[in-house]
This record gives sequence, C-alpha cells and structure tokens, in this order.
Amino acid sequence: MQIQPLEPLGAVVEGVDVGPLAAADVEGLRAALAEHGVVVLPDQRVDDTAFLAFLESFGPLTFTAGETPVDGFPDLNVISNVGRADPPRSTFHVDSSYLSTPPAYTALRAVQIPSQGGETVFTSQYRAWETLPAELADRVRERSIRHVVTGIDPTLLTADDETEAEHPVVRPHPLTHRPALFLTTPKRCASVSGLPDDEAAELVAQLYAHSTTGENSLAHAWSPGDVVMWDNACVLHRGDHSVVVGDRVMHRGMVRDHGPAAADAGVTS
Repeated sequence: MQIQPLEPLGAVVEGVDVGPLAAADVEGLRAALAEHGVVVLPDQRVDDTAFLAFLESFGPLTFTAGETPVDGFPDLNVISNVGRADPPRSTFHVDSSYLSTPPAYTALRAVQIPSQGGETVFTSQYRAWETLPAELADRVRERSIRHVVTGIDPTLLTADDETEAEHPVVRPHPLTHRPALFLTTPKRCASVSGLPDDEAAELVAQLYAHSTTGENSLAHAWSPGDVVMWDNACVLHRGDHSVVVGDRVMHRGMVRDHGPAAADAGVTS
C-alpha cells in the first residue's frame, strides 16, 4: 500500500484493489482514514459486487432510511442528478449524525461523471478544532449538540428508526482519540446543551462557518474508476452541484462502525 498525502487533508492510496480485502489492507486503510480523513483509490473500474465486498471487509454496513437503493444491492444507494429538473442540494454534513452511532465510513463509487463540475468537497474537523479560537474552544469543550433527522419523508421511518441523538461538540476519534469538532449542517443541530435556542443557533453558525472555510477544504474532482472513502468522525463533506454539466451518478455504501479496535477500547463510533 502506497499512501500519498494531500493538502490540507486526504490521501491517494495505490496498491489496493477494491474488492474483498485482506485484514492487513483493512487495518492499513483504517489507519489512513483516521489520519488523513479521506482516501482516494484511483482507476478501480469495478462493479457493485466488488464495491460491496470491499465495504463488507470493514464490517457490518448501514443504510439511511429513505434513500434509493441500487437495483439488486439493497445495502448501496444511488446519488444521481439524472432526470432532475433542479440540481441536488448539498451542504457540509456528517452522514446520519442523528444516529447514536453514526456511520464510521462512507464510500462512493463513480458510476458516471459529468463533463464539468460535480466535485465532492471535504473539510478536516481535526484542523477545525486545532484552529478554533480560544474563546470558542472554551465555550464548547464540555457541551453537546442534539442532532435531529431532516429531509426524510416521515412515512418512510419505522418506530425502530432513530431520529435524534446527542453527541459531544468535541468528539475524540474512536481509534486515535484525537479530538475533532463534531457538528453537521445547522438544520440538523437542534440544540446545544446548557444554552437557550438563540445562543445555540449563533454558536452552531460560528462553528460551522469556521469548520467549512476554503483553506480547510479538499475538493475532489472525480475521474472514471474513482472510489473515495472517508471517515465521518473527522470530516464533513458535500457534493458541489453548482456548475455540473452532464450526468453525475454515484453509488454509495456506509460501514457501521470503526471495527474491533474501537470496540475493544470501549469507544463508540
């Protein structure tokens, strides 16, 4: 496995074939994700069978209620602009942060890339915490945010589906224990512990603006055959649909937790 770090976050990983992985490759990728936040696996050109086997090498998968599954692959979902009058809307977020155990890893497989635009943008929440002004750091250090579900048709949710969860604003990574800011799009940040609603909204807005600055971001321009995976414990992401020309189709899968090492340490994802 060859790892080429990117700036200000992420890494290109060569020497790994997307498909069933050996244990050593899984651990190497877990370590790269924990350190760099995002790994780009170029020129894979694989089908959904290989993509699913790759994801399952990391452990049990999870699926977001209300998403459109891939035909024949119920653990994967489709992200597409095909047939839409208006482009999809995406703001920086953590996938399914309203779950008590949010997905550890998310991966996208490029099925069809547009002739222009369509980048996926990531921000490092390690760096967001490390560069947070001291007065803001003091305000959030012992606080938590209540994350709630939005954008899902309530009729698609069952009584067993979680719709909200409380997470610390400063959340240690489940494997490295390195601190990172943990927030999501402000619409899903319903409250902050110990603060009235107006102060909570103002604080979330400040944290979000700080977390998503351009100098803290990596925009991945997709190439045919790309598979990109990221660690939801230390990055935010969004799709940039603002200047897309052509069809953009991705297949997505999510791994439930950070694996045995996190479980053995008694750390939840």
